[in-house]
Amino acid sequence: MDVRLVASDLDGTIIRADGTISPRTIEAFRRAREAGMHVVFVTGRPVRWLEPVRGAFGHLGAVICSNGAVLYDLETERLLRAETIEPDLLVEAKRIILRAEPGATFAAETTRGLHLGPGFADSAETARLETFDTLDLRSALLREEGVVKFLAKSRTRNSDDFMAAVAADLGHLVSVTHSAFDVSLLEMAHVDVDKSVALAAYAARLGIDPGEVVAFGDMPNDLQMLAWAGHGYAMASGHPSALDAAAYRAPGVEDDGVARILEGILARNGQVPEPR
Repeated sequence: MDVRLVASDLDGTIIRADGTISPRTIEAFRRAREAGMHVVFVTGRPVRWLEPVRGAFGHLGAVICSNGAVLYDLETERLLRAETIEPDLLVEAKRIILRAEPGATFAAETTRGLHLGPGFADSAETARLETFDTLDLRSALLREEGVVKFLAKSRTRNSDDFMAAVAADLGHLVSVTHSAFDVSLLEMAHVDVDKSVALAAYAARLGIDPGEVVAFGDMPNDLQMLAWAGHGYAMASGHPSALDAAAYRAPGVEDDGVARILEGILARNGQVPEPR
């Protein structure tokens, strides 16, 4: 396996249920970098939630955030690119969602922060936020900041059912996915955005083709990325759709699945650096 680029999701893939990244996983990525592989993390998280990456890996290259809508350089702490959604499209998307799910609540991630609609977050959740704005889809502020992810929450359906109820009607406006087991939350981005699109562009700039990429993920927002990469691994602990989409399977996140696969690749390729 000739791997030049390692692309990994975060939550449920290398970030465990307790919010940590294991020492074994940190070491496996370090060894991959020392062996000359490029590393990029590809996550649904916004830039403001990258502290686990900084804590584990320092200022390690670039991160593709918000399911492909944002490219962020951790080395310089600089936004490199953002694909935003026109607010007028969000007004229509909200109308379609409310028709199918009248109790849905909404929020928007922008290039600068979070905008919360009524009822989206409870008091405990908002208390944990350093700052946020009130969501107004027709505000000049929202247009100025640029929406990279539109969120809709249901309290009556699970994520799969919620997505099935609205995805077809939203397809001409936004891309739709979900990435959480514990909350029914749809994540919408620019209609042409998903993780695979952003990863393909990133790899192309490095002169790397899909056959030289190993990718890891666990949820529906990883499906396109896992299918695009020449070596796509779904976590055994992941969503059934990810397991169906990927050509390969890695042990679960709590079993250091990504680290185990990377260790195997390094060993087979004779790319095992001297231990420190």
